[in-house]
Amino acid sequence: MQTATSPGAPQGVRQVEIGPERDGQRIDNALMTLLKGVPKSMIYRLLRTGQVRVNGKRAKPDTRLAAGDTLRIPPVRVAEKEVTKGPAAGLVSAITESIIFEDKHFLAIDKPTGIASHGGSGVSHGAIELLRAARPTEHLELVHRLDRDTSGVLVFAKTRAGLTGLQAAIREGTVTKQYLCLMVGHPRKAKFSVNAPLQKSVLQGGERMVRVSDNGKPSLTFFQEMEQYPSARLMQATLGTGRTHQIRVHAAHVEHPLAGDPKYGDKEMNKKFKELGLGRLFLHASHMSFELDGRAYSFSAPMPDDLKDFLDVLAVKGKRIRRLQEHLQEKARTDLK
Repeated sequence: MQTATSPGAPQGVRQVEIGPERDGQRIDNALMTLLKGVPKSMIYRLLRTGQVRVNGKRAKPDTRLAAGDTLRIPPVRVAEKEVTKGPAAGLVSAITESIIFEDKHFLAIDKPTGIASHGGSGVSHGAIELLRAARPTEHLELVHRLDRDTSGVLVFAKTRAGLTGLQAAIREGTVTKQYLCLMVGHPRKAKFSVNAPLQKSVLQGGERMVRVSDNGKPSLTFFQEMEQYPSARLMQATLGTGRTHQIRVHAAHVEHPLAGDPKYGDKEMNKKFKELGLGRLFLHASHMSFELDGRAYSFSAPMPDDLKDFLDVLAVKGKRIRRLQEHLQEKARTDLK
C-alpha cells in the first residue's frame, strides 16, 4: 500500500493506494487502522459527510475496498495522547510460548485465561497487541474472539485471504468450535441442545449483557456430558451459532449455569467452588476446525492445569457442595408454594 499527496490537494489530505492486504476489507474497518487514535464517531462522520472517497466517489461505511483503489483520506486532528508503555516483556513471552500452530495464512494460540483477545475497555494490551509487539514486521489480524476469562484456541490471520476466508466460513456455519465447560447441577439428559434466540445490550456503565429474547438472533448450542462430578457435570459444548456469551447464557437459561461465571452464574455455588480452588469461569475453547481452499485445519488445546486441579478437588470434596445445592433447590421450591 502506498501513500501520496496530490499536488493540488489541501495540506494534510492523503491519497492511499490500496494494496492486496486490504482487498475486500470494509472501508470503516480500514480507516480504524489507518487513522489510529481517531474516535469511531469521527470516522463515521467523515464517511457520512462525503470527505472520504474511493476513486473519487463517496463511500459508505460498508463499501468494500479492492486492490488498486485510491482512497482519499481528509486531514484529521487527533488529540495528543500520553505516551503509553509497551506491553510487559513477560506477557509478550507468554503469548509467544502459547502458539500451537502457524503457516503462511494462520497463527493459532492456546490463549491463557486473564488475557483479553484485544485491548480496550480498560485493557491496554490483548492477545493481538502482544503478538504484534512480538512480531512488529508481520501483518496479523484477529479472526474471532474469546472472553478474557475463557482460555483455549484463538486464531489470527497472517494474510487478507486467510482473514476473509475464515470469517466467511464462520458466517456460513462451516467452522466447528467446541468448548469444555462445567455446568452446575445435573442436567436431566446427557446430550441435549438449547435453541434460544439471544439479544445483546450494553448497560449504562458499558458492560455487555446478553439475554434470551424473542427479539434476539437465532442461537443454537449442543451440549454433551463428558464426566460426572458431585453437584456438577463436565460438558462439551459445540456451537451451532457464534453469539456473544452464547454458551454462558444458554447454560443459565436451562438452569445449569457455568461454574465460576460472575455474570450469569449462581452466586452461592460460585462462592463454594471458589473455596475449593476455582478462580475463574470454567470455560475452555478446546477445539476448532475448518476447511479453506481445499486444506483442512484442526486446532486443539488441552484443558489447562488450573481447571484439571479443580476437578480433582471437586471429585473428592464436592459432596458438601451437592448438599448445599440440594438445600437451595428445596428452598426455591418452598418459596414458590
